[in-house]
Amino acid sequence: MKSGRIAVPSNGQGGLDGTRAGHFGHCDVFTFIDVEDGEIKEVSVLQNQEHAQGGCMVPVNLLSDNRVTALIVGGIGMRPLMGFKQVGIDVYHDDQRAEIEPVVKDLIAGNLAEITNDQVCGGGGGQV
Repeated sequence: MKSGRIAVPSNGQGGLDGTRAGHFGHCDVFTFIDVEDGEIKEVSVLQNQEHAQGGCMVPVNLLSDNRVTALIVGGIGMRPLMGFKQVGIDVYHDDQRAEIEPVVKDLIAGNLAEITNDQVCGGGGGQV
């Protein structure tokens, strides 16, 4: 990935030194990493919004409104995955590491694969 904005669902205060949340829709914050010419240029954090049961599009719209082009998740349900595809956000998968910075660097280097439909979660009772 040469340029764009990466979003990582994050625990606590987030940030490049933070850890990824396991359940993207219920993360505390989203860490945004702005990339230009393959280099990290800026890191910012945005509070996640509450969403009601079945409100899978709340985080989709939040990230779309904030110009996100790529999302890194440990898992995601089919409905939000389809939503991200519809708004042009590529979703990448890594469920091995909790640290944000090395996973982001892997994506920039082209070492993360986009999530496939057979990798989606069943969801927690319809929750994201």
